[in-house]
This record gives sequence, structure tokens and C-alpha cells, in this order.
Amino acid sequence: MKKHVFSGVRPTGRLHIGNYLGAGKNYVSLQDEYECIYSIVDLHALTTLEDTDKLQENIYEAFLDLLATGLDPQKSIIFVQSHVPEINELFTLLSMVTPLSWLLRVPTFKEKARLHPQNVNYGLVGYPVLMTADIVLYKAEVVPVGEDQLPHLELSREIVRRFNEHFGKTFPEPKAKLTNFPLVVGLDGKDKMSKSLGNYIELAATEEETTQKVMSAVTDPSRRLRSDCGHPEVCNVFKLRMHFEPAAVEQLKNDCRSAAIGCVDCKKALATAINHNLAPIRARRAELANNPAHVRDVMADGARRAQNIARQTIDETKHKMGLR
Repeated sequence: MKKHVFSGVRPTGRLHIGNYLGAGKNYVSLQDEYECIYSIVDLHALTTLEDTDKLQENIYEAFLDLLATGLDPQKSIIFVQSHVPEINELFTLLSMVTPLSWLLRVPTFKEKARLHPQNVNYGLVGYPVLMTADIVLYKAEVVPVGEDQLPHLELSREIVRRFNEHFGKTFPEPKAKLTNFPLVVGLDGKDKMSKSLGNYIELAATEEETTQKVMSAVTDPSRRLRSDCGHPEVCNVFKLRMHFEPAAVEQLKNDCRSAAIGCVDCKKALATAINHNLAPIRARRAELANNPAHVRDVMADGARRAQNIARQTIDETKHKMGLR
């Protein structure tokens, strides 16, 4: 029997190439090896979202992008988190065995609290518990993550161990599966690619928008003139070209270090490579966007299939805890 994989995507709107390189591309490759369950985690979004006017639009846009990248509803379960209400039950049940001190020590909670001092809510503190519930509700054993999510996943493993020790073996301890491109730096060359920082390129961007964004990217900070030798190991444009033009990596290194190519030409080449690689995804997305009824059907079917698994998990969990 294939192992279960679970991963969630926050609905912040259209996905960007950082989401694709760090997660989406990996999601597609896992479909043939695992039983994959992928969710748009809208409840997670509420922990830092104060204005929900665009939440439904963001969910739909992210769902479109996931399908466009190659997720196959016949191979994977793809759904919206809140469409399976059992997640709320398991979140509550797991919160009963999770010490508050565990949650307060998580580095990302401290950072989120710093960024949103006016909205340090219970959901924000309990974010890792909800994440754990997402995973174990579907008895997932493998979680594809970037390096920045490892502390949360380790906490999930601790919560699972504590529950199993108290109530008997119920959930598998989820293991991380690091992506091949775990951390995608944004166009500013220093921070993780993020919508909030504006240093991103959307998968659905036009070719013109993509080129404009790439031309604004920061390259080797020590290279001032076209004749200066470059240092590809510190250049984010080079790192992106490694992904979009893997066969040309060695040539790119030599051209950069010998000043055979300048930063402007390098960025133009990157824009061309990104547009070439994303053309099939953008075409599929446009086709899906023209058939919203089909997209909604896929969304509903994914929730139904996910709930079939979730209901069994909740029944077992309540029985183990003496609630049944």
C-alpha cells in the first residue's frame, strides 16, 4: 500500500514561481509514488488575515494554479480545508494534549506575533496544532516541506508522540520530505520569495509582466561593470537559471565568471527561460479558467473523498479518548 502524503497551500491568491519550485513541482512528481492529499488551507489564512473579502477569490485562484501545474484529480485528492469540517474536531482534540509552552517556543510564532502585534490570537498560537491536525486527519506519513517548515513538523511529531503515549497508537509520526529546491529567494536577492514583500513572479503572469519583474531582480552585488567578473554562487538570478536551464549550468558559470555575459543579458535569458517553461502551465490555466463549473466539481469531489478518510480518523480518535 502506498504511503499517504499531505501538504497544504495558504490561499493568498495566485501562486508564484517560489511556490512552484519549492512545492508545486514536487507535488506533481509525488503523485505516482504516493497517495497524495493536497489542501488549500483557508483556516490557516484566518490566523493573520483581517479582511476576508477576497478569501474565496484567493482560494479559487490558488486551486486553479494547482490544477494547472499538473495535479491530477484522478491521482490526488485536492480540496479546500474548511470543506471537511472534521478538521475542526481534530484541532480541538489535539489541543487538549499540546502544552502551551511547546507552542510559544516556535520561532515562526514569535515572528508572526512581531509582524501582527495587534492580532496575536489563539489561532496564531495554535497554528502548529492545526497543521498537525491537517496531517494526521488523513494518516499522512510523509510531508513535503521547505526548510522553514521543519520546526513546525518536528512539533507535529511531538504532538503525535504525546497523543499516542496517552491514548494508544493512533497516528503515524509524519516525516519530512525536503524539496529539491527548498528555499526560493525573491527578486530582491535576500528574502524568501513572498507576496507580502513584492519580490515574486506569479505563475499566471504574462510574458511581458515576467520580463519586467526579472529585469528588476538583484544580481551579484559586487559586480558594478559589464567587464567585471561575476560570482554565480551569490547571484540569485543564476540560482533561478539553474532551475529553468539546468542543462546550461556549467556554461553559465563560466560565462559569468569570465564576464562573457553581463547581468542584463543574463536576466533577459532568465525571463525567456521562465516564459518558455511556464507556457504549458499558463495554457492549462487559461483552459481551466474558461470552465469554472468543472473546477468547482473537482473541488467538491476532493472534499468528499477527503471526508471519507477524515470521518474514520475522527471516529477512531474519539474512541481512543473515551468520547465514544
